[in-house]
Amino acid sequence: MLTLAIVADFARFLPLSNRPHGDESGVTSDRHAAEAGVVEQAAKLIARSGADEAEPLTRGFLREAGLEGLSPTDVADPAARLAATALAVRTGKRRGIRHLSRTVRALLLLGRKTATAIALDPTISGSVALYGATSASFDRRAVLVGHTVRATDAEWAFGRGPVLEGTAMEIVAFVLGISDRAPRLAAVD
Repeated sequence: MLTLAIVADFARFLPLSNRPHGDESGVTSDRHAAEAGVVEQAAKLIARSGADEAEPLTRGFLREAGLEGLSPTDVADPAARLAATALAVRTGKRRGIRHLSRTVRALLLLGRKTATAIALDPTISGSVALYGATSASFDRRAVLVGHTVRATDAEWAFGRGPVLEGTAMEIVAFVLGISDRAPRLAAVD
């Protein structure tokens, strides 16, 4: 009887075993649509800034996001340039999580410069947080290792162990090196 319990418990952790089946036709590692949405969000944020600030904010965002090569050089209007860049991302080659993370980082930095709170779709914030937790600098990864990292305002969590929690944007900012505020140990009930 003990053997069956061990086997049953072990089977829970095998890939693709004992999980609910459903339509997975939309599952992809291509993040071009999400990244284009982040660029569009940056365009809206920059459009609210003053005319004098729009050009340097746009240049800074594109440089930080690594999108200068996709941005048209012949478009003078910053909002139109970002709209064209978003279209190039959306219709261009596959974009992975590394690209999305870099663009999200640029958006968060833009939010800091414009004193604007950034909100992202939980799918984007969760995937960027997970990627950041595995690719961040050693000291940031060391804070998270051996813990479950959970967003208090989104329905995502990853890892195993005692729970560290924070808002989705706090966690993303931490793993992307924008903030030094690490997720906090959750209160034990």
